[in-house]
Amino acid sequence: MNECKKRLDQELPSYINHLEMPESLKEAMLYSIHAGGKRIRPILMLATVEAFGESIDQAIPIACAVEMIHTYSLIHDDLPAMDNDDLRRGKPTNHIVFGEAAAILAGDALLTQSFELIADSNLNSEQKVELIKLLSHAAGPSGMVGGQMADLDGEKQALTLEQLEYIHHHKTGKLLMFSIMAGAIIGNATPLQREHLQAFGEHIGLSFQISDDILDVEGDEGKIGKQPGSDENNEKSTYPKLLSLKGAKEKLKHHFDEGLSHLSAANIKENRLRSIAKFIVERDH
Repeated sequence: MNECKKRLDQELPSYINHLEMPESLKEAMLYSIHAGGKRIRPILMLATVEAFGESIDQAIPIACAVEMIHTYSLIHDDLPAMDNDDLRRGKPTNHIVFGEAAAILAGDALLTQSFELIADSNLNSEQKVELIKLLSHAAGPSGMVGGQMADLDGEKQALTLEQLEYIHHHKTGKLLMFSIMAGAIIGNATPLQREHLQAFGEHIGLSFQISDDILDVEGDEGKIGKQPGSDENNEKSTYPKLLSLKGAKEKLKHHFDEGLSHLSAANIKENRLRSIAKFIVERDH
């Protein structure tokens, strides 16, 4: 993971630095790219590619594309009209440093640039079209953006578990699942392998969000990079709020175990993917 993260941290800025644009926009884009993070989504993609015995070199642009979309979503998520957060990854949020207009445009730029990375990659045309279609779905109204809207609509309301899972499956899970499925596409997975990896991605995506909700209760600001208790302050429904902290941890274990069972059934070199999944659910606890 550390090796992949180091390479991603080197490659990501290179896809922005060469572009012609106002310097103020470039500075705002690079600020959030350089803010770091664990790069979980692109690392999941690269690990999936490796699990099929393929070189990660051809997947690097796609991995950077998904991280650009994730970064854009964080910039917009932190805006005053959304979650109104002052800290992200332990640093002032983009709009705090550059203002709301520049933050919005930096997010827009990262989103649109991500698709150019896929189009310019060395993959074959069929793979490119499939990846662009899947990423558009995962990031758009039927995926992350739709989940974000449902999350906003659900504020200050008592959501059911089904409603909460819809939000998290779309807002967080779809992009995580895309990362795994992109690795499967690049790795030329069989239909059965894709089916199991999709189920693995769905369960790990929910595990990721349940873990996030638990961290919002138990986490330390120095470790999680933001103030704990923000969900409670924003009157959001969470797994600990609906199920109790103990119930949320039991739900986390259920999804994690189910995800690993599908990973085993995919019949690939699963060790690294299994380790990353474990890291996702145990991070900073």
